[in-house]
Amino acid sequence: MQYTKLGSTGLDVSRLCLGCMTFGDPQAGDHAWTLGEAESRPLIKRAIELGINFFDTANSYSAGTSEVIVGKLLKEFSQRDEIVLATKVYFPPGGALGGASRPNSMGLSRKAIMNEINQSLSRLETDYIDLYQIHRWDHATPIEETMEALHDVVKAGKARYIGASSMFAWQFAKAQEVARRNGWTEFVSMQNHLNLLYREEEREMVPLCRDQGVGLIPWSPLARGRLSRPFGTQTQRSETDGVGKLLFERTQAADKQVIDAVERVSSERGVPMAQVALAWVRSKGGVSAPIIGASKVAQLEDAVASLEVELTGDERSLLEAHYVPHEIAGHK
Repeated sequence: MQYTKLGSTGLDVSRLCLGCMTFGDPQAGDHAWTLGEAESRPLIKRAIELGINFFDTANSYSAGTSEVIVGKLLKEFSQRDEIVLATKVYFPPGGALGGASRPNSMGLSRKAIMNEINQSLSRLETDYIDLYQIHRWDHATPIEETMEALHDVVKAGKARYIGASSMFAWQFAKAQEVARRNGWTEFVSMQNHLNLLYREEEREMVPLCRDQGVGLIPWSPLARGRLSRPFGTQTQRSETDGVGKLLFERTQAADKQVIDAVERVSSERGVPMAQVALAWVRSKGGVSAPIIGASKVAQLEDAVASLEVELTGDERSLLEAHYVPHEIAGHK
């Protein structure tokens, strides 16, 4: 395993972060394809064995059961001080598609943040979160209220660092300036949407974060699995993944050419397509650790093996040649 600093902090993280949306009670929340505790156990155990120390979940994943499973299994297979544990707040704990009608059940108000940090700590069975992130921008709450509440969470010892996820670059810059102007804790990371099929973040957010020393931890580096298999191949998740269809249905013709290029480089190198796609994301300046998802041990092992893949300039040009602009996605 390779390790690096998260942005300009002194925090050491593995060059891959294990995304934990895969883990959770399939009867809870929004995703029927999640893995329960028994099925999650070998994956988290193997991740630790492979040297992954960075784990990312959220209060809303599978109605909080992702945090429950992750907290229990990390406690079983590792020492707390060896793990960098990240979670998120914004969507209601009942899931992104449920519970939003209850007052104060979602968002980034002071009340919501203070309640949800305590709930996450309880579910994760820990005294602190290493990286506490806002899952989205809250248009209904002043950013001053949010940033002060996050600062208080850090000062109370409940979180070590704070980060943000998908939003517009101007919003991220505004939040940072509000914190800076008031002497509050600033974001150290940006968890944004970046892969060979969605590169809109290269226009504004990626340059901003590189300039400011903010670590990038991109979500969906394999475009929800589309970059890990030949075009048109279906899985249980892809068949039921409404978010994936929303993100990529309109650009299938252009995306097919990109996927075909990944398949070509994969074939020429004799490595799985996922390794090529991950190597591309990792090669982008400012990226600390792509967030990978895995439902099989072999997928974890392939992802770690991708750290040995260094793409040539010609290969990067081939992979990037057929990209077309996409509608902004993932910010809401």
